[in-house]
Amino acid sequence: MKKTLRITVVLLLIVLVYLYFSFYPKLDIVTGFSAKSIASHLFVAGRSQLQTEKEDNNIKSMELAKTKVDLKEKSVTSTAFGLKTRKAIYKDGLGAILLPHGKENTPLNLPKPKRNLTPINKPFPYGNSPQKDTVFSNVDYQKLNKILTSSFDKNNERTNKTRAILIVYKDHIIAEKYKDGFDKNSILLGWSMTKSVTGTVLGILAKQGKVHLEQSHLFKEWENDERKNITLKNLLNMNSGLAWNEDYSSISDVTKMLFLAEDMPKVQLHKEMVGKPNESWNYSSGTTNLLSGFIKKQFKTEQDYLDFWYRELIDKIGMHSMVIEPDYSGNFVGSSYGWATAIDWAKFGLLYLHNGNWDGEQIIDTTWVDFTKTPTNTSNGEYGGHFWLNAGGIYPDVPRDLFSCNGYQGQRVFILPSKDLVVVKFTVQENTLKENNDLLKQVIQSIQ
Repeated sequence: MKKTLRITVVLLLIVLVYLYFSFYPKLDIVTGFSAKSIASHLFVAGRSQLQTEKEDNNIKSMELAKTKVDLKEKSVTSTAFGLKTRKAIYKDGLGAILLPHGKENTPLNLPKPKRNLTPINKPFPYGNSPQKDTVFSNVDYQKLNKILTSSFDKNNERTNKTRAILIVYKDHIIAEKYKDGFDKNSILLGWSMTKSVTGTVLGILAKQGKVHLEQSHLFKEWENDERKNITLKNLLNMNSGLAWNEDYSSISDVTKMLFLAEDMPKVQLHKEMVGKPNESWNYSSGTTNLLSGFIKKQFKTEQDYLDFWYRELIDKIGMHSMVIEPDYSGNFVGSSYGWATAIDWAKFGLLYLHNGNWDGEQIIDTTWVDFTKTPTNTSNGEYGGHFWLNAGGIYPDVPRDLFSCNGYQGQRVFILPSKDLVVVKFTVQENTLKENNDLLKQVIQSIQ
């Protein structure tokens, strides 16, 4: 009897130890994701907690988090079994910020970015007024609308999970459709499409002569080892040779950075070299946030850093709905946390369709645009300078000059220069390459 009891106790302890090491750490990620996601959707995008939990947080293990919203404080607190608790708080002009452990009640003293939100009295895309009525004789509008309709769920299906599709041809919106509950004013999370925005900010700094692609010795922490030879170009190409694990289904470098780190650039900053620059392509959200930290180093004050992104890019091209959220230390989370309407995301695509020119002003040099579209070594033609490419033919029925901003759950801004097209698509479920290929193929076929 005693022997049986001892065996039972030992087995129970083994199970408890296993659960602790395999499950307990995940609760930090679960509660952090839940608090941050609900706070952003509620206070930035204006959507309900119920809708966010049902659609955006419909991810494995998220049901473990129990969430409480404080409307007065504009905060969200998520707990899991009383073992882990995380809090996110909304700050006007900044968005929702996930607070580190132990600092839930510490005042968050980040400056508010200065914005120029004055409406621009011009038609789309260069202003906020309605676009000019234009009917293109070579566009089959009926076919185009059927294509869009087929991309959305019907009768409460949960297959495509599409929220928005917008098609711009020759600077005119020729088709757009939104899921019920969404419209042209809905603020949508771009996830990793934000990386392309971060790359563009560096392009502006390069145009101003403040940085250049071939510069190395980027961080003092790298001066005593081979990392000092990593160039800005290597980082933009995701080809630095630095270690990184981009896995959203587990406790990995990216999930720990987004939901545990209070100073996100430092996560990639302290990673070791595991490959050679320009020979080790490895997609890394840590790299983009490291670049956000590098951008911050170019300014004397935090206010200057925060203002620059809006003054020189976002508000300048009329993306007035856009908000890029920072981490606790005031670094823009340039890898993941850019929010804007589908129309404003389309404007960003048009900036690149027009080779960096916006209504007569060259925002970024054409050479920078060319760089973003040039395949980096060892990426099989799939990646350039913080943009995804079709140079390797991953979309076989689409022109090879296509390049795009890609987001984690199926967000896309497709830019097709040879077709004078920008296609914006938002889903909350990653589409297959075939699905995106077929959509683009059909859109192109509707324009003869």
